[in-house]
Amino acid sequence: MENPQAANYFLPSFLKFFCSKIIQAAFDFGCRFFIPKTPFAFHHLRARMNLRENIRLALRSIKSNLLRTSLTLMIIAFGIMALIGILTATEGIKQSMVNNFRQMGSNTFGIRNKGVIRKGGKSKAKLSENRKREKQDNPKISPLQAQEFVRRFSYPSDVALSWMAQNAGVVRFESQKTNPNVKIWGVDENYMKVSGLNIATGRNLTKTEVDNGQLVAVVGKDVVTKVFPQGIDAIGRFISLGNAKVRIVGVQASKGASQTSSDNQVLLPYTTARRLFPADGANFMVNVMVKTPEDLDIAIEEAVATMRNIRKLRLADENDFEVSKSERLATQVLDQLKYVKYATVVIGILTLIGAGIGLMNIMLVSVNERTREIGISKAIGATKRVIRIQFLTEAVVICQIGGVFGIAIGVLLGNLVSIVIKAGFVMPWLWVIGGFIFTFGVGLAAGLYPAIKASELDPVEALRYE
Repeated sequence: MENPQAANYFLPSFLKFFCSKIIQAAFDFGCRFFIPKTPFAFHHLRARMNLRENIRLALRSIKSNLLRTSLTLMIIAFGIMALIGILTATEGIKQSMVNNFRQMGSNTFGIRNKGVIRKGGKSKAKLSENRKREKQDNPKISPLQAQEFVRRFSYPSDVALSWMAQNAGVVRFESQKTNPNVKIWGVDENYMKVSGLNIATGRNLTKTEVDNGQLVAVVGKDVVTKVFPQGIDAIGRFISLGNAKVRIVGVQASKGASQTSSDNQVLLPYTTARRLFPADGANFMVNVMVKTPEDLDIAIEEAVATMRNIRKLRLADENDFEVSKSERLATQVLDQLKYVKYATVVIGILTLIGAGIGLMNIMLVSVNERTREIGISKAIGATKRVIRIQFLTEAVVICQIGGVFGIAIGVLLGNLVSIVIKAGFVMPWLWVIGGFIFTFGVGLAAGLYPAIKASELDPVEALRYE
């Protein structure tokens, strides 16, 4: 009698159930091809009746050659682990990069007056005249035009207005002052969100403060470090900008050494900045943040049309403003990731093919070792189909066990990378399902020839085999 505890000791019950379901589904389809002359319904019933026994025989055979089978199982597990692990890590890296680029502006675009244009139309009649004209700077975007753009632009997005009031300002607090290198910006309440900036302490500017031109400010970390003694909370303190005093309502989170300019700045409501730093022809910048990078092109088209109407450009006139978007780097980097994914898939497939060849070798050796057993089975009535299914089941079970362990370890290792880069848990369901299907295919391919060879043995010759 077969010990029923042996299989339970080697394989958890849930794994047996999972393997049996996958094998059953394949055999329901495969029974058509083993003995075509017999009705499919009959083989379907017999496959369901004998499947559990076939799995038990396969597990017993695996245990009898545990060391040899384990080596092949480990090859399959490591191949799947490398494949799923790298793909999981790649998905986590991609998710992290998308979030980082989104903060850097991969889903934003700006409208500025940078660049040069040629005035006049493009008709042949004016061609010679246009050639004589010198290039002129684009006209500035006035505060009224910027505000009108905010009012008219209807695409779902966040629109931020900004204006550099001073490029080399000085900030004072009591007897302390900064070097004359602080950038003073006039902004609205959406500027920090659209620019990917965060608040460390305090709060952001409000729409009411912007509309009313209140004397409040959000300052960068470097400004706080330079003018406030250590241990003093800057929130609620008054700093001097020129002859005016403004109250600090927020301190901007540091962006690190690579972006020190954003740490060394002061953000004022643009209405306040225009009052404190009057200038003829203030040049505003309009930044727009859409929900996803895929919305950029449509939003840009609508923004261009809106700005052309505001600036009263004729149909033949070129744009007298520039639209810049920053998602190009994100697209290039993400495109490179897909080549890593392709290389990983190829390496994983080659590893599994190698494991399949090793498995086929083990199955052929098993056929030779079990020749007498096969002869006895045939002598007591086992058909070719039964022998084939028995050997195919053994090969598929080995591959599925390796696949389960490989996928589990691969997902865990891949998510360790995701956790390190703070990308969250990633479950690549498509690749997990593909891994199960591929290992099943490897098991069928590796076990088919040994199964056919075993089923074709002559029972008389097999019984004589020593």
